[in-house]
Amino acid sequence: MTLLTEPTLIDVRIRPFGKGDDDRLRSMSGTLSQGSLYTRFFSGTPRVPEPYVSMLGRLDHWNRDALVAICDDAMVGIAEYARAPSRPDEAEVAVLIADAWQRRGLGALLMRLLLPLATRRGITDFRADVCSTNLGALGLIRHTWPSARPVRSGTTSTFLMST
Repeated sequence: MTLLTEPTLIDVRIRPFGKGDDDRLRSMSGTLSQGSLYTRFFSGTPRVPEPYVSMLGRLDHWNRDALVAICDDAMVGIAEYARAPSRPDEAEVAVLIADAWQRRGLGALLMRLLLPLATRRGITDFRADVCSTNLGALGLIRHTWPSARPVRSGTTSTFLMST
């Protein structure tokens, strides 16, 4: 008999980004590989950029919102949307998952919960810029929006998706 000792999705709590989560995100930064940081922020940043952490601390929960995945009081994932200023019905979406939690369905779970939240706020179209080496994100988009087709530019693919 094999005992499962690793936490599973059943051990994860999903909730809106809130008080104290900026410090949890900074801590999660230490669990991210250079590859994970690059495919999320499109740069060689050694950690989650501080301006990004600060921006999340000022979410208005209407035009920009984020859901976090917490396990044992540690952040293990975050999904967010940001409404396009020129198109109130469109938002950019992004997901960041701690390396140890990748390929377990956490990104898909966060996205399944984030999309209806955004839709209730009048957002019907979504955009995602994805690094071509980010197989997890590409798979998530294919699963969530099977009809989505990328527009490629160098090593980045931009997807436009509708609900």
